[in-house]
Amino acid sequence: MDRLKGKVAIITGAAQGMGEAHARMFVKEGAQVILTDVSEPAGRRLADELGPAAMFIAQDVSRAADWQRVVEQGEARFGTINVLVNNAAMIGPVANILDLSEQDFVKVCDVNQLSVFLGMKAVVPSMLKAGAGSIVNISSLSGIVSNYGAPNAAYVASKFAVRGMSKQVAVDFADRNIRVNSVHPGFILTPMMIAATDEEGGAAKNLIPMRRLGKPAEVSNLVVFLASDESAFVTGAEHVIDGGMLAT
Repeated sequence: MDRLKGKVAIITGAAQGMGEAHARMFVKEGAQVILTDVSEPAGRRLADELGPAAMFIAQDVSRAADWQRVVEQGEARFGTINVLVNNAAMIGPVANILDLSEQDFVKVCDVNQLSVFLGMKAVVPSMLKAGAGSIVNISSLSGIVSNYGAPNAAYVASKFAVRGMSKQVAVDFADRNIRVNSVHPGFILTPMMIAATDEEGGAAKNLIPMRRLGKPAEVSNLVVFLASDESAFVTGAEHVIDGGMLAT
């Protein structure tokens, strides 16, 4: 408890799945949290459930104006921002490059890649005012290796980009006490994953040495560590949480 006491955090894509798990654990650990999502009803319900330490703001993460609004409203409610979790993402169509349209490629990259750039750009000035900050960018195992036989050039490109941007911004602001790390989950039991397989993960489990899908809260444990002062000397690194997939 209280590992994030005194922290003010923005978590995108917080209405369900991993984002919801992060939000719940952040509040439990003492943070004040700004939840954002395009799914407004679910986001507001979650913020109401979490109580006065949480607020919800509807946001399109691919729009710079929305980011500016989130930072302004978050600062007005809780003060300067010192944690950002760029969690919002989409998979997009599973198709090889010949069948992938330019429009679909751009849409996936807008949500998964451009949003991370815009989020860091919008939040770093608040972190500089706060005197410290931690940015946790949720990438994917597909930001380190290919998408395990499911062709999806847009998703893989965007997740590799998140990994690279995280490293560069970590270097840019290392001497200003702002840390940036990327997290690379494998198969995690979320609504997005369920939509692609079945509730138990189906054949995906056979690719995982631990023979099960990860739980959203297991990723949240790692995100909390990176957001907290416990990881004060950790920056510019990618953190894999995949049940051993990358080891095979």
